[in-house]
Amino acid sequence: MRLKLAAVLNSNKDVAIKATVHQDVKQANFLVRIWNRLFNQQQNSHEKANSSVTTAQKVKKFRPYQDPKDLVKAGTWNKKSENKEQPDLTKVKDLWIRVSLKGNRTYIMSGKKPIYTMLSTGGVYHKNKSDTPTGTYHIQHERGAAFYNHKLNEGAKYYVSWKDHGVYLFHSVPTKSDGSINKEEAKKLGKSPGSHGCIRLSIPDSKWLAATVPAGTKVVIKNL
Repeated sequence: MRLKLAAVLNSNKDVAIKATVHQDVKQANFLVRIWNRLFNQQQNSHEKANSSVTTAQKVKKFRPYQDPKDLVKAGTWNKKSENKEQPDLTKVKDLWIRVSLKGNRTYIMSGKKPIYTMLSTGGVYHKNKSDTPTGTYHIQHERGAAFYNHKLNEGAKYYVSWKDHGVYLFHSVPTKSDGSINKEEAKKLGKSPGSHGCIRLSIPDSKWLAATVPAGTKVVIKNL
């Protein structure tokens, strides 16, 4: 009887040990799954952060000059680009304009120094070539308060020509047929290409430039 009881006790003990081991293994696997999930989340966050930094670095290297601290947020189309008074272009020494197509910036230059930076949007790229021609040009006499191109179904406010006498312009973000702002396109300002070849500026910047930039002012347009 003692032998049978001992055998039963030993058998129950084995079962209890196996159950405990099974429970411990199950718990350990659960903890491993949680750790792997947390690790993967951390890795994904790290990769996204690195991707954002890399993208920002790529965009930054396209710009020949550092953005000023008071530059408004990219996509802002209804305010002037810098929170300071726009310069009197008739009094700027060695005045010229520099456009960075991939950098989405237009600079008012005094000699070698940018004195006012504007968010801008140039021509769409096709096979790594922009619809905006690169090179050296000059501000022409054609300018005005608004236009509408029925062929392109797009218009703009406040324009001034820099090539082909009214074909290539500095102008505002685009307008619709009723004269209202095309806000979807306007959101691209300072962020990405979007035009048919002209250089888009914010409403206040385009109004100021069209009204004050002297004819004959040199305009240099580059990809970078």
